[in-house]
Amino acid sequence: MQIDDTDRRLLRHYQADPTLSAAELAALSGVPKATAWRRIERMEELGIIQRVEAVIDWRKLGFAVEVSLRITLDKTERAAFDTFLTEARKLPEVTEIQTFLGRVDVRLNVLARDMPHYQEIYRTRILALPHIAEIEQLMLISDIHTDESLPL
Repeated sequence: MQIDDTDRRLLRHYQADPTLSAAELAALSGVPKATAWRRIERMEELGIIQRVEAVIDWRKLGFAVEVSLRITLDKTERAAFDTFLTEARKLPEVTEIQTFLGRVDVRLNVLARDMPHYQEIYRTRILALPHIAEIEQLMLISDIHTDESLPL
């Protein structure tokens, strides 16, 4: 997947504002509209651009608690990892699942309206997940820096 400086310029503007039209991207990137359109389409086909999504501020929708759970699994059962991930994906409050090499196997990001809601999620849904050996809970206090954009 070879990209050049023109692709990088297009991507830089596109990730800054994915609502830009092909004409606006072309003008900002210094290329003809057809070129911008063709290159964006090519990068979508190649999977460089995977999707365009809305970023929603969960706090404004009444979710005040975010907790990161670092989980070590009991891997004595062969399918423990896959079984755990299958069940964790079913929980609507789990907004992110990451796997790791090392002492921690999985990290779940959980959103809740308040602490009583989180406690209910934790007790009835998280602790019911299969094959958990150990859980460490980290409650988010503040976001200092969050940036999804790449340094193109």
